[in-house]
Amino acid sequence: MSEKTKMLSGELYDPSDEELLALRKKCHGLCLKYSQTTEEDEEIRESLLKEMGIVRGKNVYLQGPIYFDYGCFTSIGENTYANFNLTVLDVCPVTIGKNVFMGTGVSIVAPLHPMKYQERNIFMNDKGIMTDKEYGKPITIEDNCWIASNVTICGGVTIGAGSVIGAGSVVTRSIPANSFAAGNPCKVIRSIDNNEL
Repeated sequence: MSEKTKMLSGELYDPSDEELLALRKKCHGLCLKYSQTTEEDEEIRESLLKEMGIVRGKNVYLQGPIYFDYGCFTSIGENTYANFNLTVLDVCPVTIGKNVFMGTGVSIVAPLHPMKYQERNIFMNDKGIMTDKEYGKPITIEDNCWIASNVTICGGVTIGAGSVIGAGSVVTRSIPANSFAAGNPCKVIRSIDNNEL
């Protein structure tokens, strides 16, 4: 089984693998180019996102700067907006639904590291390269969510449709649909009333 297959399956993998290094290097370079564009550079931005392999619906707008690890393992639904400094570490599939709003500094981080240091520490692999073992869990943000500024969403989390995550929250567990949740760790504060603004 390839390291890429292990990574996407949520198994321990070696991030120093040549295929993974090449994919990350390509994506990081494209993110840098994207981040040096302005709102007027629509065609250039579109071309860069396409080259990254991010699956997107219509009217997706990423303000920039942006930071993706791979890009090609992320999908974004139509009419979704992200403000400055979106970070997506997509070592497992990251699925962002339709009509999702994201404030400044949102981080979507699928990677995880073993809790036991014996599994986590750096070691020399078969090729003589110093590396570590990592794994990840997929992340899903369902349709019509608002993710406020400086929210961190951790691996394995699903944020249910129509939910709002308060600024500065660290989301370590899944949030049910139509919930307002906030805090570190993020917890459901209340359900969202369909009659409120």
